[in-house]
Amino acid sequence: MNRTAAKKRYTASDMRAVSNNPEWTESEVAKAKPFDEVFPGMRRGRGPNKAPTKKLVSLRLSPVVLEHFKASGRGWQSRIDETLLKVVKKAQKSI
Repeated sequence: MNRTAAKKRYTASDMRAVSNNPEWTESEVAKAKPFDEVFPGMRRGRGPNKAPTKKLVSLRLSPVVLEHFKASGRGWQSRIDETLLKVVKKAQKSI
């Protein structure tokens, strides 16, 4: 399913109908504290990886290769990685 098709668009009147939080005044905004100060030590982000961390790289691929992997949907970058891993393992076995 397309991500944008799955999103529900809410109008301002929808938000007013379900919201019981009043808007903050200038004095309340001035008293606001940073998240880390209110919740010290609370983990933020995704946390540790289950598998070894991958490296972010910039890579130029031919349009044919890119179209081939993207044609099978989401996860195309992981499929490219899996394919390259197979090639590397095969090359290491032949040494």
